[in-house]
Amino acid sequence: MCEWGELLSEISVCTKCILHKSRRNPVPGEGSRSAQIMFIGEAPGAREDETGRPFVGAAGQLLTQLMELIGLRRDSTYITNVVKCRPPNNRDPSDDEISACLPYLIKQIVLVKPKLIVALGRHSSRTIYELAGLRWVSMAKQHGEPVEVSIAGVRTAVIATYHPASALYNPNLRRLIEDDFKNAIARAIGKEREPKRTLLDYL
Repeated sequence: MCEWGELLSEISVCTKCILHKSRRNPVPGEGSRSAQIMFIGEAPGAREDETGRPFVGAAGQLLTQLMELIGLRRDSTYITNVVKCRPPNNRDPSDDEISACLPYLIKQIVLVKPKLIVALGRHSSRTIYELAGLRWVSMAKQHGEPVEVSIAGVRTAVIATYHPASALYNPNLRRLIEDDFKNAIARAIGKEREPKRTLLDYL
């Protein structure tokens, strides 16, 4: 069995933390296994638990819109979460649950070797920063700031931004996450929008 097959098989029967007792389906992740960009959320929600797929609920629809905003196709990326099973009632994942799942996330990063990791939400951002040996302070201070890191031997850039779920009903956060996508994330993947030309540009 290939490394991907072994990893997915292990996640499918994982009992390392209490979350396995209430899950319907584990949610390992999906997308291009040679993606240049990797989106890492915090934990699956109800729709993800039903389908076994990441970011397919309302927050996932917003994430897809944000990708399209900068000309990025969802199937050209790899999307996963720090924790692979849904915490009951969509509560925050505990430190123990994150620690139990961390080897799976590290293996995914090693296999994909992304050039850019976008950490969605504070739990994901803190986890990725700590994996890289960096200090996480807060989303307000560190969102939209690319940092060059090494995680398990993989050289990559990391950009933290707000979780799409937090932006669904908060116009201020939605503006911030859209700005992060249109600016820092777009620059990091070479998808900046060209400025509109006027007649003066041709004179």
